Amino acid sequence: MRHADHWMDKLQLDEELPSQFRLSRSKIMYIESKADGLEGPAVIGRVYFSKSGKTLYYKGLKFQSLKGAGFKANYFDTETGDHYWISGPRKDQNDRLYGGNSGVQIDDDVREEYATLIS
Repeated sequence: MRHADHWMDKLQLDEELPSQFRLSRSKIMYIESKADGLEGPAVIGRVYFSKSGKTLYYKGLKFQSLKGAGFKANYFDTETGDHYWISGPRKDQNDRLYGGNSGVQIDDDVREEYATLIS
């Protein structure tokens, strides 16, 4: 199974968030897997930040910064080591590295807020 397929399967899980996750420490973000190349599966969803802000959490995944050491990636999954690009969504919706938003999924729980954010 390709890494990107594993990531998308994991996103289908409907896990409850631990109580330490607070909306005040969350943000709608663009998340793209770089495990299989420059353009991978991508989603726009709610990301939670640790108290220190050094760790990001999204639907059972835990990310830490590559601190500038990644190629077209800025975070890695602490469980698999796979690289990701995580950033705020762009108003012009050109979130992908080479523009556009083809195939980018938007989580249902952020759809309305995201629409307001980009308008």
